[in-house]
Amino acid sequence: MKILFIFPHPDDESFGPAPAISAHLRNGDEVYLLTLTRGEATKQRFKLAVDKKRMGEIRYNEMKCVEKVLGLTGMTVLDLPDSGLKEMNPIDIEQVVEDHLHKLKPDVVVTYAVHGISGFFDHLVTHAVVKRVFCKLRDEKSRYPQRLAFFTRRGEPKKDGKFRLEASAEEDIDCIIKCHDVDMEAFKKALDCYVTYQKTIEESKVKETVGKEIPFEIFGEDHDPRLKMLTDLL
Repeated sequence: MKILFIFPHPDDESFGPAPAISAHLRNGDEVYLLTLTRGEATKQRFKLAVDKKRMGEIRYNEMKCVEKVLGLTGMTVLDLPDSGLKEMNPIDIEQVVEDHLHKLKPDVVVTYAVHGISGFFDHLVTHAVVKRVFCKLRDEKSRYPQRLAFFTRRGEPKKDGKFRLEASAEEDIDCIIKCHDVDMEAFKKALDCYVTYQKTIEESKVKETVGKEIPFEIFGEDHDPRLKMLTDLL
């Protein structure tokens, strides 16, 4: 089956979802990534003394490394304004996402949960846009996508790290993917691709805190017992 992950920034696919991406690829699924921006607004550009255009190029090259390390079936990186999605007409973003869905025809689409985990505005906008497009296509009786899933966290909100991290209630989690050592290794190698972000990666302790069980909500579905893969029962 085809799975499409949609996130706003470079590294969103690696800060948590990467083990699940690896697990689905091992399962024989096709896994694609759509990133809405090049992440050019990062403050790292000041440390590197480069402008936004050059920073976007650097981060795009880092993403090409991630594509290879994870073995993605395909990857598309757009050039919408990083940290500026909230200033855009959401209809314009929706059209870009819908066009990509029509081109790819995925069975499952994945994006952030409603809280965006970190609460960044671009994360929240991406959640709303992807959900709106999914509902529109469903109302139009489209054959694709069949399912919308939200990457999330379990447990309590985390307040002691570099960022405040939100979590979903246990009753909202419909799928937990149990990953293997090889998936965790792929996850760590994907993070290593972000050479310009290594200090942030170290400070966040993401390599230590992300475990082998990756949780997802599934929009409009309630599964008990929880699904073991995002493609189960399709």
